[in-house]
Amino acid sequence: MAPGVRGANRTGRPFTGDYAGMLLYATLIQFGFAHGTYAADPADGLELRDCRIANAVRCVPPANLPQPQETRTCNQFLSAELQGMPKLRVVLALGLLSHAAVLRTQGISPGRLPFIHGALQALPNGLTLADSYHVSQYNQNTGRLTAAMFERVVGDIRTLLVQA
Repeated sequence: MAPGVRGANRTGRPFTGDYAGMLLYATLIQFGFAHGTYAADPADGLELRDCRIANAVRCVPPANLPQPQETRTCNQFLSAELQGMPKLRVVLALGLLSHAAVLRTQGISPGRLPFIHGALQALPNGLTLADSYHVSQYNQNTGRLTAAMFERVVGDIRTLLVQA
């Protein structure tokens, strides 16, 4: 969604220094999208492989919740980032806000393709949009997202990439 106050805004690396990063980076390592050890420090040596992490909103929003205007304003930056990756095949959206932001970058109304955890949706330009509940501490503590659920989504992405 956006940089977290205690995470990316403080450390300079998305999901580093906050609870959500533990599940995200452990899963990326497990499925070969990252290499090294995640120690919640940008100098820990962790390296992403064939993946990139971007936020739908570029700045820490008030009350840590992006407003619709912020998302619309920042969409041009997300669009440019996606366009700058000519080999991009899959985008994993963490949560409804990110799902909608990715669709907007493709000129698709968010109402046309609903957010469904675990869904892999083919977009008209050949890109696949994968959806997962956000890896936030709240979602993990309430059981909305478990490690197994997130691993299934990332595993499905890996399978999709290997089969192509």
